[in-house]
Amino acid sequence: MARPAGDPQEPVARPPGRAAGGGTDSAPDAEPDRIASFLTRLTCLLLRTSGEGSELIAREVGAAGRALGAEVSVLLVMETATLTVTVPDGRTRTVIVYAAPEVARLDRIAALKPLVADVRAGRAGAAEASARLDRIEAAPAPYPWWLKLLGIVLFSLGFAPLMQPTWYELGTTAVLATTAAALAVASDRVPRLARVLPLVASLAVSVVTLELFAGDPAHGGPVLLMLPALFFFVPGDYLSAAAAELGAGLITTGAIRLVYAVFLLVQLCVGVLLGVYGTGTSTRALFDTAADADLPRWVLFASWTVFTVGTLLAFAIPRRFFWHLLALVYLTVAVQSAATALVGETGGTFVAAVVLAAVATLLSRGADRPPRLLLVLPGFFTLTVGSLGMRGLTTLAGAMWWTASRTCWNSSWSSPPSRWGWSSAPRWCRTGRREGNPLFRPDEVRLT
Repeated sequence: MARPAGDPQEPVARPPGRAAGGGTDSAPDAEPDRIASFLTRLTCLLLRTSGEGSELIAREVGAAGRALGAEVSVLLVMETATLTVTVPDGRTRTVIVYAAPEVARLDRIAALKPLVADVRAGRAGAAEASARLDRIEAAPAPYPWWLKLLGIVLFSLGFAPLMQPTWYELGTTAVLATTAAALAVASDRVPRLARVLPLVASLAVSVVTLELFAGDPAHGGPVLLMLPALFFFVPGDYLSAAAAELGAGLITTGAIRLVYAVFLLVQLCVGVLLGVYGTGTSTRALFDTAADADLPRWVLFASWTVFTVGTLLAFAIPRRFFWHLLALVYLTVAVQSAATALVGETGGTFVAAVVLAAVATLLSRGADRPPRLLLVLPGFFTLTVGSLGMRGLTTLAGAMWWTASRTCWNSSWSSPPSRWGWSSAPRWCRTGRREGNPLFRPDEVRLT
């Protein structure tokens, strides 16, 4: 779920009239500038944490602006917002805000909700709200880096039985998830790595899986062994948020988010394919055959508790929300299992998503309640929207390359040489040489 993002400390545009040193150009402009500055920074944080969708940002910012005596219009796309703030005396400030969306620091969402509620209720003015926003932005992550690393590993281990309920799956996931988690933690300190993190993580996981763990088909296909360790990087939330934005009429925002989510999925798939080619493994290995289950039921039941603990640590969710999240995770799993037995897997997933959304919305009412995104996120992960997309793309890639190799070989032998046969085939297809085409393996071909 971690995605490449910009530097979280990058500056945003300053409202006109705001002095570079933090003061103001003139006393009469102080209040409009203070209001515009607060709304700018609020929009920046809301954009950065808009993994659930951006349709609520304009509503939240507009309500906060009206409570401070200003009228606000917001033009949104996925990572950019243009704010026009007009105070009662007619003075206007126009600000452009840029913030790359991510969900790595959900503790900020938890702290932001009561602040916005106080501003809307008139309990906090622009000066006090700005000071509280300073504290939210400056607050360190609630857990140290090594707990985040442990959280990503537990997050993957809790999800692993959903792919294959085997002890071998759990063992391989522990190793692979540690590799992926180390890269994720390192990317917090190396911004350039963060921009290609899905590609690098999937490449590393693919190479380790194919070299160490994918030798025996009885243990399941390599895709199923890799996926739990890569689940942290899968943009399932973006795919769902894009659908919600398109349904709400935010066509531009939803389309951009959808393209970005697909781009991140493609990075993961390309990383897996590079690992396949680099290790010289047959592309047929990307078919995801499952091994026979050997995990007892109590392990399957307990895995969701492990998963919830991992989610808490990996995404910096405050500890006080643990029991809310755990209850919603088990509720989602129970509803999905019951509904799947009645209406099938697709229908069961839809019913579970509806129930999760409704319960989370109900529980999030009130300024002192957990934010809706925090309540929805762990239960949403259990529905595996993005992981199925990656699994399908990776398997499709393997099928396409294998089919292309077979088609090339068979057409070269069965067609008349004078028209479509050997002389007109590509050089790598005629010779079967690895240096001509690293994707082709003569020992994979069987004549039909």
